[in-house]
Amino acid sequence: MHARNDGDEHDDDAPVGRVLTRREAVRLLAVSGAAVLVGCERGAGEAATDTAAAAGRATSAASNGAIASAALPGCVVRPELTVGPYFVDKQLNRSDIRIEPASGKAVEGVPLALTFNVAEVGGGKCTPLAGAIVDVWHCDAHGVYSAVNDRMSGTDSSSQKFLRGYQATDAKGVAAFTTIYPGWYRGRTVHIHFKIRTPAAAALADQRETTYEFTSQLFFDEDLSDRVFARAPYAGKGRRDTMNASDGIFRESGGQLMLAVAPSGAGYKASFDIGLDLTNSETGKAERSDFSEGMRGPPGGPGGRRGPPPGGRPPN
Repeated sequence: MHARNDGDEHDDDAPVGRVLTRREAVRLLAVSGAAVLVGCERGAGEAATDTAAAAGRATSAASNGAIASAALPGCVVRPELTVGPYFVDKQLNRSDIRIEPASGKAVEGVPLALTFNVAEVGGGKCTPLAGAIVDVWHCDAHGVYSAVNDRMSGTDSSSQKFLRGYQATDAKGVAAFTTIYPGWYRGRTVHIHFKIRTPAAAALADQRETTYEFTSQLFFDEDLSDRVFARAPYAGKGRRDTMNASDGIFRESGGQLMLAVAPSGAGYKASFDIGLDLTNSETGKAERSDFSEGMRGPPGGPGGRRGPPPGGRPPN
């Protein structure tokens, strides 16, 4: 779909605005101790000033390859992460993904208003990306995904569609969701999956060869998760077995995928900014390979070419 730049993969000083692969993001953080940053389109002078200031804050906040999310400017490249075996494209066009369509009822959990601000990077700046499909999916308060028969946990939710859905970004590049704070399951830290695809027509028609596709995951502050999980309906599940620091997929994120969460009414709210380089043909290539080799599990079971860890689920 796009022209390939063979020099990108070996360039530790990746160009401003290019979306990094998992390997590149971790390597760049290890070498420089800072994230690759670009300015939002609010006027060249203002953007340059904000970006320089934010880059300085990010450098000073960097520790062991992690970047404090508060140090990042409004438009920043992010690393891709595995799609895992639980993406099932139900094409549910809805903002409130808490609802189970079969019953019309919302799943239990602490409310979370989640907003994505999606931009296209180019020419050293970001402009809002309208008409992109943003998919979100995650487990419920008890660690269960809908639309799959998970033989590892003995849970069959293949006929259900809770906590899944997509929205198309508006003229400002915004896609908003109402969901719940995700629960946890054995072998993974707390996370939310998301996928951004464009153009919308190709994505919805599953025309993968003509669709730009970026897949990753969002993570949460440990102390906040502990506070949430002390409440019903999470509390009955007991203590988590995997934290951010011991989660291999979180470590691949380089600390760039932490959600900044704030209290809102009876729950929380969070927004996430991401800039995408639509000319980068490497984006999504690993995930396309994963799909072709069975990484995405069918409704009858999770599947996955990497298989489950001993005594646990497949990586997701």
